[in-house]
Amino acid sequence: MELLLLAIIALCSGIVGALVGLGGGVILIPATLFFGLEIGLFPDITPQRVVGLSVVMMIFTGLASTLSYVKTKQIDFKSGFIFFIGSIPGAMLGAYLNKNLDLPSFNLYFGILLIVLSTLLLVRDRLKPIHWFVNHGMKRHFIDKNGIEHEYGYPIWFGIIFTFFVGIISGVFGIGGGSLIVPAMVLLFLFPPHVAVATSMFLVFLTSLVNSASHIYLGNVPWGYTIPVIIGAYVGAKLGAALNKRLNSKTVVILLQVVMFLMGVRSILEGLFNK
Repeated sequence: MELLLLAIIALCSGIVGALVGLGGGVILIPATLFFGLEIGLFPDITPQRVVGLSVVMMIFTGLASTLSYVKTKQIDFKSGFIFFIGSIPGAMLGAYLNKNLDLPSFNLYFGILLIVLSTLLLVRDRLKPIHWFVNHGMKRHFIDKNGIEHEYGYPIWFGIIFTFFVGIISGVFGIGGGSLIVPAMVLLFLFPPHVAVATSMFLVFLTSLVNSASHIYLGNVPWGYTIPVIIGAYVGAKLGAALNKRLNSKTVVILLQVVMFLMGVRSILEGLFNK
């Protein structure tokens, strides 16, 4: 029963993760902590072990999503590899820092992070486009299914430095970095939302390989839970990527914002009142 529940949680994580570019940890981590510690189904779960489980899951979420997005040519592979360069040392450092967090602190900081990010997306349409990064960096172009050409870009040095910090957050909280990198792509670098999500999932796949290696080394992966999570996440990511193709860009951004806000509020309440 417990393993079936984990598979269902991972399925939902995969769907949401691939749909909005989060990687799925934003669903898996709070849900597993809730059922594991509050309900008592997984009493051996800790913040460190659930993060280890999440980063292993995201290897397969990222892989399934990447394979789906390759077919629609929405992934900016060049940007993905550039961002990966900065993410490698950041993910390793974040995995090391994670071991110092207790459960209330983890929930509190995790929730604050998600609230900040969802707020950025909420005011996105009211913000003036920031063209500095595009005008002073490497320019990229994408032609969408309607034949409209989009120009976006960023200075390579800034992309590497930024993703170093994204990697730290990913290593600490096990959320794949997508919740940071997608808003940055959309708000700062002017990525079309669908390209941002697809490229984020490619980056999630790459960084999760490094992240998993770090957490395996630290002994944070609960291997008995990995099989149902991997299967559920892989299937969910396929479904989420397919659904992403059917939605317009504005819908994708709204979904991203709502998911992060709701999970952020819950996580903050857990951190404040369950000590």
